[in-house]
Amino acid sequence: MTKLGAITIGQAPRKDVTPILEDHLPPRVELVQAGVLDGLTKDYIDAHLLPDQEAYTLTSRLSDGSSVVMGRSKIQPILQKKIYDMELEGIQNILLLCTGVFPGLHAKNAYLIEPDHIIPPAVKAMVGGRRLGVIVPLAEQKTSLKPKYEPHGLYPEFAVASPYILDPESFQEAASELKDKVDLILLDCMGYTEKARSLVAEASGLPVILSNAIMAKIVSEMI
Repeated sequence: MTKLGAITIGQAPRKDVTPILEDHLPPRVELVQAGVLDGLTKDYIDAHLLPDQEAYTLTSRLSDGSSVVMGRSKIQPILQKKIYDMELEGIQNILLLCTGVFPGLHAKNAYLIEPDHIIPPAVKAMVGGRRLGVIVPLAEQKTSLKPKYEPHGLYPEFAVASPYILDPESFQEAASELKDKVDLILLDCMGYTEKARSLVAEASGLPVILSNAIMAKIVSEMI
């Protein structure tokens, strides 16, 4: 078996995302999961990992299904240690289960697969000259995520719907907000599921790209 490390910025295992990954990965690949927030309580997270004012904000899922908000600068050192720990286990391919940007994140010997390095250029190739819409989990990400796309010549229209509160109405509203402004929609978080994709596609009538699915398909060709 070939081992693929998968590190979420929430708590592992990610029962919401794992089925999507396993649908696309070859049977010979064993998924080994770890989470930045493993073993931490919500009270601890709220006390120590919340974003500072105007910080780069992220959200993820806890093992009980609830969600939390974190500051990137607070969790990046923990994330870096998780990568090193996986390397010590002998895992040579490590996938970050987050589409956020983590400047300077690295592995010593393993191949670190960061979705923010792969998804924007891949989506640019898919979009071409058409208009891109992006749905994100948090309102503040409508501004903070623009720099991820602009170097690739992408200037998306943004809307908000949380993957961790699967409220059909919020996805329908986000889709309706975008449908007359864009030609294709990206769900920009590894926490979105096929259910979310279906809701957005039905409400918008447009093609919808699921971040974790596109990463699983690409990674399946790399390992």
